[in-house]
Amino acid sequence: MAGFAHNHLLGIANLEREDITTILDAAEAFINVSRRPVRKVPALRGKTVINMFFEASTRTRTSFELAGKRLSADVVNVTGSGSSLSKGESLLDTCRTLEAMRPDIVVMRHNASGAPHYVARRVGCSVVNGGDGAHEHPTQALLDAYMIRHTFGTLSGLKVAICGDISHSRVARSNAALLNKFGSEVRLCGPRTLLPVAAETLGAKVYADLNEGIEGVNVIMLLRIQRERLEGALLPTMREYSRKFGVAQPQLDRAAPNAIVMHPGPMNRGVEIHPALADSERSVILDQVEAGVAVRMAVLYLLAKDQRGTSPEQAAAMGARSAES
Repeated sequence: MAGFAHNHLLGIANLEREDITTILDAAEAFINVSRRPVRKVPALRGKTVINMFFEASTRTRTSFELAGKRLSADVVNVTGSGSSLSKGESLLDTCRTLEAMRPDIVVMRHNASGAPHYVARRVGCSVVNGGDGAHEHPTQALLDAYMIRHTFGTLSGLKVAICGDISHSRVARSNAALLNKFGSEVRLCGPRTLLPVAAETLGAKVYADLNEGIEGVNVIMLLRIQRERLEGALLPTMREYSRKFGVAQPQLDRAAPNAIVMHPGPMNRGVEIHPALADSERSVILDQVEAGVAVRMAVLYLLAKDQRGTSPEQAAAMGARSAES
């Protein structure tokens, strides 16, 4: 397996295709760990991972916690309400305090765009961006890429429609950046009020009509309306949004015959996605959740530099032998 030369994972833009492939290949080695009776490998024994989540999260925070623990790392979780930030301490002082405890990796989610980059420049440990404002969510894009590659055998030559609240979506930005690197066609589809200014700069085609945007695509990636980030009356009503941009079977029928439906969660059933479609065979939403743990295991593993002498395949095999003994 190729090496991974990065000290941090802050975004997709600074990753080469080879870096992305390295992460996805490592995730392939770890995916079955979660399906074994003993869901542990000893790869990061003695390492410490601190998860700093200053925004609400279920999937990302839990999957990073599981990823660290399944690699046998010591995992500490810090939330905004439970940290000294709630007492007026600066983000930098909080991070430096935690750094004094000698963690190996800090996973950080923050509502300010660029916060993980700011911290990474000022601490000595590795930093993983778990989502920063409306900027990026690199591990979500990587797990989405894992599912797309797993389904179609490639990340190249596909048509992917990302539909919904594009303007506030770090998921859309990271996915567009990743898929562009592999030469797939990215379509951004949503109400004009929820499309970012100069959306074409993301390397995507822009559609304000859902039916036109999903015509013939291989992947429909749905996004929820981010009510917590909305400012002003950008939408008339949720009912109106669902009528024009909600995806059900008739909309799916416009896509390619083998198209899959994805969603980073949490879903608003009956708004951006019909409940029957969310639970259908064409939906890979729960598979994305499972893939998220494996991909985040891969990221943590690859950032632990002294583990590079052992491949993920060897690490997973060691865990399997331990489980049998």
